[in-house]
Amino acid sequence: MKPYLLKGHERPLNFVKFNREGDLLISCAKDHHPTLWFSDDGYRVGTYNGHNGAVWTCDITWDSEKLITASADSSVKLWDIASGKDLFTFSTSEPCRAVAFSLGDRMAAYSTDQFMGQPSGIHLVNIADDLSEQKGDVIKSLSGPKGRITRLAWTDLNRTLVTAGEDGFVRRWDVETGKITAENRIHDLDIKDMRFSKDGTHFITASGDRTAKIVDAQDLTVMKEFAFERPANAADMSPIADHVVVGGGQEASQVTTSAGKAGRFESRFFHKVYQEEFGTVRGHFGPVNAVAFHPDGRSFVTGGEDGYVRLQHFDATYFNMLNKQEL
Repeated sequence: MKPYLLKGHERPLNFVKFNREGDLLISCAKDHHPTLWFSDDGYRVGTYNGHNGAVWTCDITWDSEKLITASADSSVKLWDIASGKDLFTFSTSEPCRAVAFSLGDRMAAYSTDQFMGQPSGIHLVNIADDLSEQKGDVIKSLSGPKGRITRLAWTDLNRTLVTAGEDGFVRRWDVETGKITAENRIHDLDIKDMRFSKDGTHFITASGDRTAKIVDAQDLTVMKEFAFERPANAADMSPIADHVVVGGGQEASQVTTSAGKAGRFESRFFHKVYQEEFGTVRGHFGPVNAVAFHPDGRSFVTGGEDGYVRLQHFDATYFNMLNKQEL
């Protein structure tokens, strides 16, 4: 399995995201410039220029026409994916971190960090069909807990938001009332990543407490746990198999004192049900900060502290093993 090494960032990667069809890939990093790639061969299409701070997360509309990004420069930007045009900017007083379109793309939610005496929060905005009528007004704000809200997602036909936080909690929020309907502290340290399954019934989290956990999306109970020797920074679940990939490694501040093998700078594959590790993919020099399966399950992508995006297509060995597991 030979990877495509994509060099489009000068600073560490934060997040990677495929569109619904899987032909496009967006990478976000600390160098201010989200980058668009073709996922088949890693061709770099272009960058989205306009942010003045690290870009933490992004989301893509169902029709792959618009991109939304959340940045430490206290702004959330809406982009035209094809042209790279900056369509609209939602300005805030605090750094922005997590962002997601609602089902149907008529709304978006973004989180802001605790800053200058202001608590962390979740803010809902409308997305206009005609962007000439787009407004920056926040239609509802949900006052967050102490610490950052690192990830958020819409569920239950836009009636509920699920968030993951720096305090180790996952929470369910009622969108209409703005109140927390359920919460569970599933990690001892900060949650660095959260990704939903294809059917939306459960999600996986990755944490600095050296674990990744699969959680029921309704009652927030932990169903499976995967333990590691180093912090887990990112995780995702295969859309076609009972497989999990988790990326992480030794803290970035200690990278120069460790060999790649000792630092565990790798992506590790587990069976989702039996929790058995069956594969490891190395290559990054530094922690793996982002991972994502392709929507067709035939490839996956990683983003590292070294500034590289590695696009990996599974070979025949993987699919032969997959067929044996199904039998």
